[in-house]
Amino acid sequence: MKTTVYSRPDCHLCEEAIESLAGLTKEFPGLEIVEIDIDSDDDLLRRYLERIPVIMIDGEIVSELVFDPEPVRDRLRIP
Repeated sequence: MKTTVYSRPDCHLCEEAIESLAGLTKEFPGLEIVEIDIDSDDDLLRRYLERIPVIMIDGEIVSELVFDPEPVRDRLRIP
């Protein structure tokens, strides 16, 4: 399942979220993590700057600002 992380370089919350997501790959072997640097797109920067890291699974935001693994797990369990 494609999981997108909107982040910025040198964002410690983003780094923690990505590490936590990587830890979920054992529980969810089909988990594909794609990181998008919001600095590369002005629209993304405006939309997500105050909310990163934003975790999106199949187009649905499931976690933002502080990574919360439970909503992520709940969404990953949906086929």
